[in-house]
Amino acid sequence: MRHFIRLVVLVGSIAIGSVVSAADVHVMISGGFTAAYKELVPQYEKATGHHVVTAYGPSMGETPQAIPMRLQRGEPADVLIMVGYALGDLIDKGKVAKDSRVDLADSPIGVAVKAGAPKPDLSTPETLKQALLHATSVAYSDSASGVYVGTEMFAKLGIADVMKDKARKIPATPVGEIVAHGEAELGFQQISELKPVAGIDIVGPLPAALQKLTVFSAGVPINAQQPAAGKELIAFLSSKQAASTVKASGLEPKGQ
Repeated sequence: MRHFIRLVVLVGSIAIGSVVSAADVHVMISGGFTAAYKELVPQYEKATGHHVVTAYGPSMGETPQAIPMRLQRGEPADVLIMVGYALGDLIDKGKVAKDSRVDLADSPIGVAVKAGAPKPDLSTPETLKQALLHATSVAYSDSASGVYVGTEMFAKLGIADVMKDKARKIPATPVGEIVAHGEAELGFQQISELKPVAGIDIVGPLPAALQKLTVFSAGVPINAQQPAAGKELIAFLSSKQAASTVKASGLEPKGQ
């Protein structure tokens, strides 16, 4: 109750400045921030009276669910929550208001195995390399973490050629689900996207020398129908009141 009262005060103070009445707020969001978002949105709706309408999809790529493709089709959006550099690209293209961008959290990459399976040693780059060489199959995402794993990390370990035959990029579907179904022995994705998946064990983050943090950011599209309400939502998601939920989801809140 005390947390909810703080939330009411927070969003109330924002609304006083913007005089926003109850509205449908359309959000497009990619996977990494989703777990925290799903917990926080009901609190926001209860405190403000706004109704949040959510569309899910990757920050990049050409699948129909990808945020850039949704925008291209003209789907409504008042808030975008996605990988920071992908949001920056939309800002550069004039599709998102530059001054609306807020960096929400850093997201580390983790490794998962099927529940109950042996957990490889990930303590050093060399032990990770050996785990990859001994694995029969590897899966990684088609978003920011997977781009890094597929194009940089394998090369850093000197095994890019070997991994071509056993590693595959997974479009749209959470990598954890592929691992849970036994379709890949090792799965690489942001920890915040692995945590909600049943049937897997998260072995841990990548070794520090190989870790790649992904920034998740939020912004308001130029053609948003409810820009003020969108800014309210972003302010709440980046607030101290939201930080503990964000951290529990496997992310590191920015500026907290």
